[in-house]
Amino acid sequence: MAYDRRFSIGFIGSSGAGGAKLLRRNFGERLENLASSGEYHWFAPNFLRYAGPRTVADLPIDAHMLIALAAPRPLFIGAGLLEHDGWVDPRGSFEAAKAASPAYRLLGVPGLVGDTYPQIGETRAAGRIAFCQHAGGHNNGPNWPAFLDFAARHWGFQRR
Repeated sequence: MAYDRRFSIGFIGSSGAGGAKLLRRNFGERLENLASSGEYHWFAPNFLRYAGPRTVADLPIDAHMLIALAAPRPLFIGAGLLEHDGWVDPRGSFEAAKAASPAYRLLGVPGLVGDTYPQIGETRAAGRIAFCQHAGGHNNGPNWPAFLDFAARHWGFQRR
């Protein structure tokens, strides 16, 4: 979405490290996990070098910068509970959404609205960045109704 203007809206669900979660936040899935034998195929070799000899502290970017590249287009970020999906970091994704919001404001629209972390099942969708943490694990299904409401509002549709 960051590099393809054909995407008018994004739905990022339980992305963990390498997605919407801040990599420099030492919590949940870590870059070193992404470089392991079962996961490395998802990522470019240059990125994997930050799992050794370089470290995550050497990264020139983090997730909030990638989120900011989608501005001013709407972006819905969702995740499940850490207890059911130990790789996800919902708080890290929320913090990345907050950190990307100045790029949206620079373009004249609100990003993520609200500074406090929402309750489970509470959708923050007043701005162009929405966030919702659903009960359950690594499954986007519980967030679909909230995403569809968010998309309908931004696309100007009435949801039945």
